[in-house]
Amino acid sequence: MPSTKEIRGKIKSVQNTRKITKAMEMVAASKMRKAQERMRQIRPYGDKVRNIVAHLALANPEYRHPFVVKHEGKKAAGVILITTDKGLCGGLNTNIQRAVLAKVKELSGQDVKVLATAIGNKGFGFLQRLNANVVSHYVQMGDRPHIENLIGPVKVLLDQYAEGKLDTVFLAYTRFVNTMKQEPVIEQLLPLTADRLAQTEEEKRAYSWDYIYEPDPRAVIDTLMVRYVEALIYQSVAENQASEQSARMVAMKAASDNAKKLIEELQLVYNKTRQAGITKEISEIVGGAAAVS
Repeated sequence: MPSTKEIRGKIKSVQNTRKITKAMEMVAASKMRKAQERMRQIRPYGDKVRNIVAHLALANPEYRHPFVVKHEGKKAAGVILITTDKGLCGGLNTNIQRAVLAKVKELSGQDVKVLATAIGNKGFGFLQRLNANVVSHYVQMGDRPHIENLIGPVKVLLDQYAEGKLDTVFLAYTRFVNTMKQEPVIEQLLPLTADRLAQTEEEKRAYSWDYIYEPDPRAVIDTLMVRYVEALIYQSVAENQASEQSARMVAMKAASDNAKKLIEELQLVYNKTRQAGITKEISEIVGGAAAVS
C-alpha cells in the first residue's frame, strides 16, 4: 500500500492537471462562440454567390465553365483534407481521417490515382504517414483563417481539374451540427453538381433579371465560379474550426470531471491509509502499555 506522502503527491498532481484542463475548457468555450459567429457570417455570402452563379449558368447555356464539366477516364482524383493544427479535441481528427482512409482505399481499388491537399497540421501528418501524394499543404492557420492563404494550396487541385487532369475533387472536413455533435463529411467539390447550384422557386424569382456583362459573360462567369468554389472551401474551414473548439471544450470538460472523480477516490484512499496508520500506532501503544504493566 502506498504511503500517505505518495498519495498526497498524486492528489496534488491531479489537482494541477485539473486546473489546466479547466482553463483550456474556458478558453475553448470563448473561442467556440467566436468561431460559430464567423461560420454563420460566411453562410449568407456563399448563398448569394451560389444564386448568382446558378442564374448566370442558366442564362448562358452556350458556355460551360470547366468546374461544371464532367471528366472521365483520367483515373485521377483530388482530395482536400481539412483538419486542426492542434490536438486535445477528442476524436474529431481521428473520425475524418478514418473516413478519408476508407475513401482513398476505395479509389485505389478502382485504380484511381489520388492527389491530396492538406489544410491543418494533423491532416498533413496523417497524409505523410499514409504515403499519399501531397501536392500542397497549409498549416498553422490560427484562430482566424485568411482566405488569401488558403487559395494557393487549394488552387493546385482546382487548376489540375480545370485542365482536365482530374476526374473529380473531394472535400473532407468536419461539419458543425451543434456543440455536442460534429460529423465528418466527404463531399464532391468538383465537378459542381446540380444539387449545389439548384435554386428554389423563390430564389429563381429573386434572381430572374438580365445582366449586363463587362467585359464579357465568359470572364464574369469564370471569376464568379472560382470565387464560389473558394467560398465553399473557406466555409468548410470555418465549420471545421467551430467543430474543433466545440470538441475541445467537451473533451476538456470530460477531463476535468474525470480528474475530480480521481481526486475524490485518492482522497478516500488517503483517509483509509491514514486511519490504518493511526489504528496501528494506537495498537502498538496499548500493547506496549500492557507489556509494561
